[in-house]
Amino acid sequence: MSLAESAGAGQPVPAIEGVGISRAFGGVRAVQDASFAALAGEVHALVGENGAGKSTLIKILGGRIRPDAGQVRVRGAAVLLNSPHDAHRLGAWTVFQELTLLPAMTVAENLLLGREPRGRLGLIDRRAMERDGEAMLAGLGIHHIDPLALVQDLPLAERQIVEIVRAITQDPSILFLDEPTSSLMEREVAWLFGQIRRLRAAGTAIVFTSHRWNEIVSIADRITVCRGGTNVGTFTEIGEDEAVTLMTGRRVGSQYPPRPPAPAGETALAVRNLSGEGVHDVSLELRKGEILGIGGLAGHGHRELFFMLFGAQQPTGGEIRLDGKPVRIASPRAAVRTGSGIALVPEDRKTEGLLLAMSVRDNMSLTILSRIASVGVIRQATEQRLCRGIMEMLKVRAAGLASPVGALSGGNQQKVLLGRWLLADCRTLLLYDVTRGVDAATKHEIYELMTRLAGEGRSIMFYSSDAEELAHQAHRVLVLREGRIAAELDGTGLTAEDIVAAAMRDRAA
Repeated sequence: MSLAESAGAGQPVPAIEGVGISRAFGGVRAVQDASFAALAGEVHALVGENGAGKSTLIKILGGRIRPDAGQVRVRGAAVLLNSPHDAHRLGAWTVFQELTLLPAMTVAENLLLGREPRGRLGLIDRRAMERDGEAMLAGLGIHHIDPLALVQDLPLAERQIVEIVRAITQDPSILFLDEPTSSLMEREVAWLFGQIRRLRAAGTAIVFTSHRWNEIVSIADRITVCRGGTNVGTFTEIGEDEAVTLMTGRRVGSQYPPRPPAPAGETALAVRNLSGEGVHDVSLELRKGEILGIGGLAGHGHRELFFMLFGAQQPTGGEIRLDGKPVRIASPRAAVRTGSGIALVPEDRKTEGLLLAMSVRDNMSLTILSRIASVGVIRQATEQRLCRGIMEMLKVRAAGLASPVGALSGGNQQKVLLGRWLLADCRTLLLYDVTRGVDAATKHEIYELMTRLAGEGRSIMFYSSDAEELAHQAHRVLVLREGRIAAELDGTGLTAEDIVAAAMRDRAA
């Protein structure tokens, strides 16, 4: 059921409203004549493909960027937001998917930034800061995060929680949550939704974005669908298929493509008794043409295993074999250059994968510069041709190869990172939560790409925080618990419930 976009007589005044908002970045029009309103005491979801304008609209309403045209109103009054501080003074706070924490500072320092406890001489009271930071976390039911830990040492999910805590302890009257669950597991999402319901009951207007449809329908009072930088409808009820059609302008087929037949051929990658920080005595085989799923609860060694195989973390024992030959992978550069080439698409593409200030072309060609250079000079025509071919194959939406990759949407950034390794012709791909923060249509494209690459004989090790993805995409799934392989599950007839049940067993096999 669609709702009228403008408030008529007797309608409540929106807590936050954007009217006729437009914003362009270079030649790319991110938002075009978009209007949006959220009421006090409601959760209003914004949904759409990556690049549909959701994050740009939130940044405008939250004071991070200025619109080229249009007006922002807070509680009915037109306002000029020149910075996030202007929005904060009006009670509007934002939690971004791209975290804004200061990594070299502690959790407590980040939580209390700008409101530090001070002593009689005006100096920061460090003991009070630790005490207050711990109290802020504990008051919201968070007991596992050390207030004295450096943010840069925290896992991504815990950094996201700190970002959320920092915003909601400001007692916002308007709260923007831009993909806050993309790095969270189910238990952490349940915690966040509890906080959202508490704030909604207190009258806070909450604007929420997510690419997980089950989250949208479970928490949202209204849903606005975005496409091409504008909104195409606001609904109190809408089905996922209809929403995806509105988001994309086309019907997306079955979400998961058919898997290629399970390979019975040669082993591409073999691990024997691998051990190190977070990983204990892991043995596995990855066949050529296989999609091997890695599942289990967060924090049980998945990231460490992937980093060891890519040379970004060194094991303390065990053996790695590529194409039957033992190898020592001392660094990521060695991983790419050894044997058939090992590539990693990491969890946090913005800090661990991409150079955001550099262009799409520079990010894609980073690993092949020696192949496209003569006497130290890059053959630019060759570089352009190769990068353009990958860009077109992966359907990367950008103004051109010269566009800064940091200006692209999350899904298109992920495609650029995948394109880098396809250009390098790596035959063993380690994909770590590669669809995190990616819209439904782009997920479908990534699934199809994985299926095609496996059909071409490439080997894929695929970790996902979404058990449903593993059940549909993988030929086999290895479940890790406490850094050990707890179960090996055949992909035939596998369900998400099977994977979760294996992860929850008392001890590893």
